[in-house]
Amino acid sequence: MMTLPLSSKRIATSLLHVGKHWWVPLLVGAVAIAAKPAFGASSSTQLELRVAIEENVSEVQVGSSTDTLLRDGSGQVLAQIPAMGAMMAIADGNRVEINDWEASQIWVEPTGGGYVFIGDKWYRGRVLVVPTGAGITAVNYVDLDEYLYSVVGGEMPTSWPLEALKAQAVAARTYALYQRQNSANTVFDVGDTTDWQVYDGIEDETQSTQMAVNQTAGQVLTYDNQLIEAVFHSSSGGHTENVEDVWSTALPYLRGVQDFDQGAPVYEWQETLSASQLQSLAPNIGNITGLEAVETTPTGRISRLRIIGDAGTKELDSDDFRHALNLRSTLFIITPQYRPVASAGSLPTVPVSFQLTGRGFGHGLGLSQWGAHNLAEAGYSYDQILLHYYTDSILSLIQVE
Repeated sequence: MMTLPLSSKRIATSLLHVGKHWWVPLLVGAVAIAAKPAFGASSSTQLELRVAIEENVSEVQVGSSTDTLLRDGSGQVLAQIPAMGAMMAIADGNRVEINDWEASQIWVEPTGGGYVFIGDKWYRGRVLVVPTGAGITAVNYVDLDEYLYSVVGGEMPTSWPLEALKAQAVAARTYALYQRQNSANTVFDVGDTTDWQVYDGIEDETQSTQMAVNQTAGQVLTYDNQLIEAVFHSSSGGHTENVEDVWSTALPYLRGVQDFDQGAPVYEWQETLSASQLQSLAPNIGNITGLEAVETTPTGRISRLRIIGDAGTKELDSDDFRHALNLRSTLFIITPQYRPVASAGSLPTVPVSFQLTGRGFGHGLGLSQWGAHNLAEAGYSYDQILLHYYTDSILSLIQVE
């Protein structure tokens, strides 16, 4: 039976104050995250996030669904481009060139609430194209919640129960603001890939993702009046992890808890690795003769592995191993596979492959998306779900100043 602590259903009454200046530190009781406002930034209480869509490229196509204003960095209008007109932004040394116009940076601003086109996708907001070290970078300036309309749909199936989508919306909002405060640079706050959060623009929006974001407006997760690093994953395989067992630094809100992801399509999996696949990870140890776990977490997730050859051994961090071989998780057991031989009672002593029998999908930290799905199906609310997976955190409200 799924049972969550009754104390998990609580919302903080205090407000976190989120400012528009970038380098003011978070304050206890009244948290301010600073942001250097860009030209033309809204004077309302909305908060713009800067999302890198194309980074360090030689050129990128941009445009708008409505008439477009091109501006330079000082706000001067360079041109007005008709609706649906595609333009190629090109790197030109330390400047940006679009058609016949050139500047140290160029804004692409749709009029009348239109959408912008970057690369091969449509986005809300506007675009700043700036020269960067290896070319140009196109940055989508977009309202935080409009960004989340897409992220929730990119990270979770939009047909899932609304309470699961709401849990994802709060986690994603918290994660974006945490990165904005701790990882932002002079050009952007977050990227658009799985290294950050999946953001593919309006193609991932649905009515359900908009409802999830709007019904949790301004809600974030905090610990000790600080935004938490609200990481999430698809499925833990039965139990999430203490963060220090997977990464490095212990955090009081990323503790291992029971997961409720049983029955998920990613709950159990198998992969078979050939000796040649392992050889590519350890090319100087001769013929592969073994693969074994060196260190594991208390729940059995592998931290380090050893590849054994007839001319040496090599140890690998399990995350490196997982990403190199595109495995779903590091929670698996290893079974050597031997090729049958004709003579009875005789087996080769060197395995030809290794079968991995595993559970879960992802790093196993924080919110389990399939756990959230199953708990929502069982009648739990988004706040109960969140405060189960993020131990001792508080659901708080932000206020943009």
